[in-house]
Amino acid sequence: MNQAEPEALFGAGALESIPDVHRFSHQAMATTFEAIIQYEDALYAGQAAQAAFDEVDRLEARLSRYVENSDVARLNSLRANTPLPVAIETFECLDLSARMHQQTNGAFDVTIGTVLDCWRDENKQFRVPDDEELAAARRVTGMDLIHLDGSAFTVEVERSGVRVDLGGIGKGYALDRVASLLREWSIERALIHGGYSSVLALDSPFGGGGGWPVTFSDPANRSRRLASLGLVNRAMSGSGVQKGRHIIDPRTGRPAEGKCAGWVCTAQAGPADALSTAFMVMGVEEIARYCQRHRDVSALLIVERQRDGRVCREVLHFGDWTEATWLVNDGTVGE
Repeated sequence: MNQAEPEALFGAGALESIPDVHRFSHQAMATTFEAIIQYEDALYAGQAAQAAFDEVDRLEARLSRYVENSDVARLNSLRANTPLPVAIETFECLDLSARMHQQTNGAFDVTIGTVLDCWRDENKQFRVPDDEELAAARRVTGMDLIHLDGSAFTVEVERSGVRVDLGGIGKGYALDRVASLLREWSIERALIHGGYSSVLALDSPFGGGGGWPVTFSDPANRSRRLASLGLVNRAMSGSGVQKGRHIIDPRTGRPAEGKCAGWVCTAQAGPADALSTAFMVMGVEEIARYCQRHRDVSALLIVERQRDGRVCREVLHFGDWTEATWLVNDGTVGE
């Protein structure tokens, strides 16, 4: 696949008609975070945005497996059955990860770090591990190997060698924290994102015509737009196959096939982040059942289908999209 990261688009053209909107950006978590704030006082909006970005930096220092001496880095070098005290935020993120693992029947699993490393060479390019290497990695993979003690905010691993990677939920969790912080600053009307693929909207802007304008585009062709909607007090997250990368199914330890990209909308960014990752490896019927059980979750997927001897890409949607404007007439988006 030669596709870019799925994202929601809301460039200057979509926002220019909304009054008193100020945009602030910041590099963190290997991407660009942006706070788009509607507030009369631009200076105050900038101060609130800076406080939000400071919070993102603080979370990255705790949650990134690549930051030396972060909570996750220390967890990943932990010996079996040794309690590790962690920050409340780290514990919350791990606890949310455990709940999303349970809800998705293992399709979302943050202990996949060792398996992911098997499929990357020293330059982080895709490689194919041998069966023995992959089997060894899978022996130290599984949320059942992590034990959380909420009374002491400690974490234990059942086996040495467990490697946690919060890349599939960390940005979303950070956005939820940022939203709470902005509200503490009395900022109620804002759109925040981490690299466009994780987006969280607060209240609808004045003069915005029904929410923060978001457009979903085919990652293989940005000019081909699939749907648009006004996002209000909702989160959106996208996952997909990028050039030289693959989505690994934690249930098999092998690359998932059949899906090109997916987006999930729900109330909070952390669960949306996790579900967009999980839905890339779950079967279509599994996703349909999940959305039926969780009425606040809606999903949009681009899947590959065989048609007349050719591979075609089709759009599937699940859950409530009544507020969306569909910009494709049928399910096919290309070959």
